[in-house]
This record gives sequence, C-alpha cells and structure tokens, in this order.
Amino acid sequence: MEHLPPPRCRIVGVLDDGAASLAPPALQALAEADLVIGARRTLALLEARISPEAERRELAGLAAVVEQIREAQARGQRCVLLATGDPLCHGIAGYLAMKLCLDAIEVLPNVSTIQLACARVGLVWQDLKIVSIHSKDAGEWLVGADPSHGLYALAQALRRHERLALLTSPANSPDRVARLLLAEGLGEDFQLAVAERLLLPDEKIHSGLSAAQAAGMTFAEPNVMLLWRHQARPRPVSFGLPDAAYEQRQPDKGLITKQEVRAVSLARLQLRADSIVWDIGAGSGSVGIEAARLCPEGHVWAIEKNEADVAIAGRNRASFGVANHTLVHGKAPEQLDGWADPDAVFIGGSGGELAELIALCLHRLRSGGWLVMNFVTLENLATATATLKALNGEVEEAPGRPKLPSSPSGGRTPSGGLGGLISWDVLQLQAARSKPILHMNRMAAENPVWIVCAQKAQVGA
Repeated sequence: MEHLPPPRCRIVGVLDDGAASLAPPALQALAEADLVIGARRTLALLEARISPEAERRELAGLAAVVEQIREAQARGQRCVLLATGDPLCHGIAGYLAMKLCLDAIEVLPNVSTIQLACARVGLVWQDLKIVSIHSKDAGEWLVGADPSHGLYALAQALRRHERLALLTSPANSPDRVARLLLAEGLGEDFQLAVAERLLLPDEKIHSGLSAAQAAGMTFAEPNVMLLWRHQARPRPVSFGLPDAAYEQRQPDKGLITKQEVRAVSLARLQLRADSIVWDIGAGSGSVGIEAARLCPEGHVWAIEKNEADVAIAGRNRASFGVANHTLVHGKAPEQLDGWADPDAVFIGGSGGELAELIALCLHRLRSGGWLVMNFVTLENLATATATLKALNGEVEEAPGRPKLPSSPSGGRTPSGGLGGLISWDVLQLQAARSKPILHMNRMAAENPVWIVCAQKAQVGA
C-alpha cells in the first residue's frame, strides 16, 4: 500500500487587520486546519475564521513549534502556523525550512510591513537594505562598540547603504536609532520616517523627520522605520591615504606609520572583507583606521597607552567615519583577553614587552593569519627575530625565551598553541621623498623601517 506524504504545514502571513489581509487560499487553509499555531493576539484576530474543531496553540518558542509541527504531520493533521507579513523576510519560515525541509512547509506570504511603510511614504523599496533590530534590548549605542552590541550591524549598514528599512522593537526604538545617527555624526545625512500601527484605526505616519527631531520623540508600537540619504554617501579612498589626512601629535609630528610603510604593512596583513584585526600601539590610529575601511564586514580592536594619542586617534576615527573600530586606552597585553581572536595583528609599539606580546599574538592568531610589526631600532628588531626563532623551534635555547600564554577567558577559541610552525621574514623599507630646493628638487630620505612579518601555519596544511 502506497504511503501518502504528510500534509504540508502552511505558514500564513498575517497583518494587523486580520482576515481582511488574507487571500482566499490562506482563508481556506485556516478553515480546513486541524491545528493552528500563532501568537495570542494573532489567534484572537482570526478566531472567527478558524474551525471550531481545530486545536489552537500559542507560539511558545521556535524549538517547540518545530516539534508541534512534526507531531501534527505524523498524525496526518493539517497544520497552519500564523506569522507576520512575509514569513520569509526576517520571519519564521526560513528557520522552519531549515529544520523541517522545504517539502514539509508551504508559505502563503502577505505584504510585508516594510512594503506597506514604503507605500505610505512613497519610497521606492527594491534597493532597500533591511535590518532587523527586533530583538532584546541592545542598550544605547556607544561610539566604538564592538560586534557584541545589538545595534552593531545597523551602525555598519548606515555607512554602506543609501536607503534602509528597520524592523524595530519596543526597546530598540526609532528614537534610539536617531541617537545612534547623532552619535556617529550621521545626523545630517539621513531623513527618517516612522510608520506606526499600520492597518490599525490609529495608524500614523511620521515622514521627513531629522535625526535630531526623532531622537526626542516617542513612537507607538508596533512601528517600522525608514531612512534615506539626502546627502550623497561618501566614497572615500580606502588605502594609502597621505599622512596629512591624519591629525598627528604636535609639535613633534611623526607618531604615525608613514604612508609608504603603512601601505606595505597593510598589504602584508592580507586582509579580507570580514577580517578581525588588532592594532597594538595605535599612535595616531592610521593603520587601524585604514584596516577598518578595508574590512567593512570585520572589526578592528586598537590599543594605545598614551592618553594624548588615544584622543588623537579617536578624532581621526570620527573624521574618517568608521564604526567597526574599537579604541581603548591601555598597555598591551592587559586589555587583549576580551578581544576576539584575530585574523591579522599589527604591532606599531610594544611598551617594552615585545617578546611576550609576540608570543601572545601568535598564540591567539587564527590559523593562516599574519602578524606584522614595524621597528625603527636595532634592539627591537633583534628581539623580534630572536623571539620568532625561539617560538618556531629554530634555536634550542634563547635568553628570555617567551612562554606561550594559557588560553584566554574571552574571545573566540584559539587555534591551539601556534598551530604548527610559522613562516617569517624581514623587509627593510627606506623611502625618499622629493623636496624643493630653490627652483629645483632634491630627495630627502625618511628613516629606515624594518617590517617583520610572520604567518601562522594553516591547520591541516
């Protein structure tokens, strides 16, 4: 006897006007269902359209829903799950498709609340970047926050897109987003609209708001927020910026990795779009800031021990508009335990603990990652090369040979010891720049810099 497949669970998108938003196939699915699962409010909205014999269950968590659907299908019951708007747009349908397989579900989508909000405002939406902050209370945005902050993805998206639609929550509300814009210096770049309580009798649309206006307002729930630029998005140079583009310590200019050295060092870091980068001894912040711009999907953690330089680096970060850059005042390695394991590490200054710092960085460095160091003194060059030889087993004994630190309590799981041998090399770079002399030009030499690079072996390579 041929076994029939279990009936598909129909995932029905519902809006706040209840049955009025549903097409005939969705209404028929509701009327024929043996089990209907949904939020209490959604079940109440559609009570008259559900068969009196059907079982009703309140939505009680994603894992529980999966089991309820499996049990219903095993019994041959027709199951309907009530979702919001388009269940495949930041909705439950994607999760269920992954857990139950596509053949086990059928999606009956509705118009999304984002489409409705755009229709109310008259905003073309096919190129919108959709960001969901419909989650737990993320707290107010702090400049330099790391990826653990609930608004981090939004802060990055604001730098990279012309138009955005936000699925908000009671805590992560439009006024909080407006304050993020102001904190990041984007308050003049965007116009805002908030669509409150769409399709309900007290629906209200606030359009053409500035960030300064929205920051002090209270908005009714539920709501959708739209943002669009009225000033063109900057498209700055990402790599090889001139030294004069950065603020530097006065009157003794020079606490900056010079343009030519910076370009080579960044190239040797082998950065990807999502790289996690450490910038140790940040100085004016030039290397870390350019790394942040080269890694728009990654993050840079930077540390500097000099308080005046921290202030300068902070102003440089603000002027270049990077939100994926965390700058702390401190002396490495005291702050590094809480940082995510890096794909690349740049050391521009070590604070006198170079050997220990190299050992720590190589220990925490992810498989295949790069450590790049700049030195201007023979003593630091000698310490670095001796340390690399000792850690790589190239010498049996070395005075003051560093020991690998134990695994840190924070950050991602290290790749285990040094993950095998490291490869390393030294490059001496000396540039000369033309300078005018009378009606002619001469070449003025910059101080030589040694760039020491070490790559951690690929696991399994």
